[in-house]
Amino acid sequence: MADVKKGKDANPDPITKKPGAHPVGVGVGGAGGAAAGAAIGGAVGGPPGALVGGAVGAVAGGLAGKGAAEAVNPTVEDAYWRDNYKTTTYAKADSYDRWKPAYEHGWASYERNRGKTFGQAEPDMRRDWEETPHAKNLTWDKAKNATRDAWHRVERAIPGDADNDGR
Repeated sequence: MADVKKGKDANPDPITKKPGAHPVGVGVGGAGGAAAGAAIGGAVGGPPGALVGGAVGAVAGGLAGKGAAEAVNPTVEDAYWRDNYKTTTYAKADSYDRWKPAYEHGWASYERNRGKTFGQAEPDMRRDWEETPHAKNLTWDKAKNATRDAWHRVERAIPGDADNDGR
């Protein structure tokens, strides 16, 4: 909470310690870009083209992945839900600390399930939730509401409708 008040990004780069690191987004984007670049380069220039295309694709994909990951800023999401959880019907009588893990699960799961609707991703999300220690204090049937709210908030913040559900 102190980081939110001071305006610090809670995602420091593990090497440089600079704020705003999103290594998963960069890695996923880089891997996808490398594969696409290699395929295109190989088709145009044979094996040398595949090497060059793969390298260029990795850089471009990494930058695109970083941009997608930055659409979900955990510091911003935490601050939003801390300020707004009491407006919900399911959490208003409790402390934020009880619901925070469920909100985190929602915003983190969105990126891992990009292109799926919440309903399509829910079985995996439920399984993942039930494997956490948080499930002892908050069953999935209750946590699902907060998880869904956080999921849809992230979904609305990203341009387009990746899962074609009209949100």
